[in-house]
Amino acid sequence: MERSLETQVSQAVDAWLAWLPRWEPATHRGRTAPCRRCFGSPVLSAAGLGADVPHGVQHGLSTRIKTIVDRSVAEYTALNLPMLQTELDQQAARNRARSYRPGEGLDPEFEGLPLDPEPVPGAPFLFTIAGLAEEADAHVPDLPPLTEEAKAALRQEVGLADDYANMVGREVCTILLHHRLRIQAAVGEFVEPQIEAMLADLTKSLDAPFDPHDPGEAPRLE
Repeated sequence: MERSLETQVSQAVDAWLAWLPRWEPATHRGRTAPCRRCFGSPVLSAAGLGADVPHGVQHGLSTRIKTIVDRSVAEYTALNLPMLQTELDQQAARNRARSYRPGEGLDPEFEGLPLDPEPVPGAPFLFTIAGLAEEADAHVPDLPPLTEEAKAALRQEVGLADDYANMVGREVCTILLHHRLRIQAAVGEFVEPQIEAMLADLTKSLDAPFDPHDPGEAPRLE
């Protein structure tokens, strides 16, 4: 039996809530570029996860909700948009032919994130995961070119798919409004205490820049 959109959203929130107690603040240097999936997301706004919530917390929920929208659009496309469906099938077959697909099969908390850390000026990487994936992709033949008529028809079907995705997205956001209280309660229970502890540790380190156990003398301020 097909699950309703309300059921799918509720189950996605349940799964995110089950994961949230395992979240810990990142200790590595973060990326400066904003996440295109999460930055300004109406889904996160509907869920009540604002800019003051760490991105790692946001991303797991936005990815789970995106999966619901993508699944709905895929079903609509299969039933109503034959040219787009054919193009997607061909692209999927081409992707399966690649020998290295590091972006597939990831947990929602990591799906869609950059595969490599942000480069440091003057310290180039010997190799990158994204670079290895590009090398594997280069060995797979390109799809056959489309005629101008086919391109025009495909653009029209892509537009219809986008319209449907926007419609489903708006409905999902409306459903998420009913889950805001438990989402925010979970953030208050599992996320905010860790952030407060980090800020407290930072304050202590700023107030006491010298190790109290260091036998050496602190420099005199004269």
